[in-house]
Amino acid sequence: MPFAVYHAAPGLLAELVAELGDAVTAVRDPLVVADGPPRRPAFAANVWTDPAFLPMDSIGQAAKTLKAIQRNWSVVPSGHFRRATLVADKLPKVAARPLVFGQPLPHAPLGAFTLWEENLLLASPTTSEPVPDGAYRFAEDRDGPPSRAYLKLWELFTRLRFAPSPGQLCLDMGGSPGGWSFVLAGLGARVFCIDKAPLARNVAADPLVSWCQGSAFGLDPRHAGAVDWLFSDVICYPDRLFDWLSRWLELGECRRFVLTVKLQGETDFALLDRFRAVPDSRLLHLSHNKHELTFVRLAAGELLAADND
Repeated sequence: MPFAVYHAAPGLLAELVAELGDAVTAVRDPLVVADGPPRRPAFAANVWTDPAFLPMDSIGQAAKTLKAIQRNWSVVPSGHFRRATLVADKLPKVAARPLVFGQPLPHAPLGAFTLWEENLLLASPTTSEPVPDGAYRFAEDRDGPPSRAYLKLWELFTRLRFAPSPGQLCLDMGGSPGGWSFVLAGLGARVFCIDKAPLARNVAADPLVSWCQGSAFGLDPRHAGAVDWLFSDVICYPDRLFDWLSRWLELGECRRFVLTVKLQGETDFALLDRFRAVPDSRLLHLSHNKHELTFVRLAAGELLAADND
């Protein structure tokens, strides 16, 4: 029977296990083994898409086995930590330089392995993310963005290989002090931000950015007209966010959405399934999310095209 291995996002192992449900066959923090073909759980940072158990007689033989499959491997300790580290030390080093936003992701295959038992490797030559542990780390801009929220969009656009184009209209709802508006304007998009608080001076001074004082939830989608993208990093209950999204989907003319779903208390998986049921959408945990998820909905066919890029 096919199976996959899921690397839980930090601090969200229990949520990942609950999300995978009855398919789970084993749990070794931070890894979850589950029957069936690979899925896209929201709470997984990375998915091992072609895993196998490989017997080993020694540390040297384990390294030789992995190198015979391919060059690049990332170790994920889940037990037998010292022995796993010794295996990793015998493998070629994988560059861990911070990513530069706007530049292509690494193209070389990156596998992942762990020492499941003292003499048993669990390894996959392919993973869903091309960076170790599915953790996206960037060479940061410490001068322009007024908040670290900008890293969420950098990561999302990098992972999707898809972003707003120059001239497209983006609504940044509740966007003060302007971390997301900063990124969007930097891509050449036109940005209209609605928030009760003003934007940082450098963001407000950008000719591509306009700001209106008001409530993020106060804009009637029927009055917004055609919009290319709607963004929201607003703190609110997930059910209220879904109701708001539903009004835009039903009455507005917006084609693409990026919304932060702030988790509150016990995770409501039934509600998350309602987000997931929106056509052409995905729910995922970014490395720069905290106790929250990111909901993405693109125009018909764009998400599939981004997946196949």
